[in-house]
Amino acid sequence: MNEIEKYILQFPNDVQDILRKIRKLIKDNAPEAEELMAYGMPGYKTNKKPLVYFAGFKNHIGFYATPSGHGEFSDELSTYKQGKGSVQFPLNQAIPYELMERIVRFRVTENNNKAKR
Repeated sequence: MNEIEKYILQFPNDVQDILRKIRKLIKDNAPEAEELMAYGMPGYKTNKKPLVYFAGFKNHIGFYATPSGHGEFSDELSTYKQGKGSVQFPLNQAIPYELMERIVRFRVTENNNKAKR
């Protein structure tokens, strides 16, 4: 069992299911991404640059796509509580998996473009 799975297992079953879906959508949309624990949460890198991070909390899922990922999708994320480079998806609402997929794909493209320069 790796560190990410150990991290996920510390949460209630319903939250574990959400965290596993997020992990799968990141891996499906960024298959080349390196998976690691960083800042105490699962993180992903492409081209040695941060891609996204996610974390479970008592009442929400934290999703961190750096400021650029959040800036690009600011209208769609505007209904959620945010910080610089972070957004909170409340556990008592539907998790916007499709939006998260689009953010991951955007970040992959952004990191790939930076790597080509």
